[in-house]
Amino acid sequence: MDVTRRNLIQILGLAPAAAAAQQTEHTHTAPVAPAPVKYQRKVFDDHQWRTVQVLCDLIIPADEHSGSATAAGVPEFIDDWLDFRNREDLNENLSAEILGGLTWLDMESTRLFDKDFATAAAAQQKQLLDRIAWPERASAADHHWVAFFNRFRDLTVSGFFSSKMGVADLPYLGNKAVAEWKGTDPKVWAVIEERMKNGYKGLGGEVKPWSE
Repeated sequence: MDVTRRNLIQILGLAPAAAAAQQTEHTHTAPVAPAPVKYQRKVFDDHQWRTVQVLCDLIIPADEHSGSATAAGVPEFIDDWLDFRNREDLNENLSAEILGGLTWLDMESTRLFDKDFATAAAAQQKQLLDRIAWPERASAADHHWVAFFNRFRDLTVSGFFSSKMGVADLPYLGNKAVAEWKGTDPKVWAVIEERMKNGYKGLGGEVKPWSE
């Protein structure tokens, strides 16, 4: 959840009023949890947002270990990151690359399947992604979209494994105190070896499967 400065001021502003009410009110009522603040998108419109959610969950779907990328808040992470880059770097090239890639997915899906990407069948979505997930296999006409997908996949993986759900999925043990170092946990090595065996080698431009 993205808590802005305005949200924080609003929350803090309620504290004095709540304290005053308790001083004058003699009856005791059960505390009521505040309503969750809905995430306010900064970059994506409604249709783009749905496409981002679908694409994120194709890259990191839910499995027996954890929920999907969308459940971990990855679309919000990507939206926040694009907005940050737009404001801090004064460079909208990253947003243009991502938004252009989402538009291409819709246009190509509509051309081939008469449906936008988010509503296409799973096999149709995979057919499109397979064209741009492997740089050495992509046609010259698709090379620009290979770069888009590599960027989007890296953002998805970064967002997932920096989330609470993703850290638990590793599992990451770095924040736990230990009396002595006994080497890397075997569970962590198992995850690393599985990623390497399947072709995933990092967050750079290396060749790797489109689905984690």
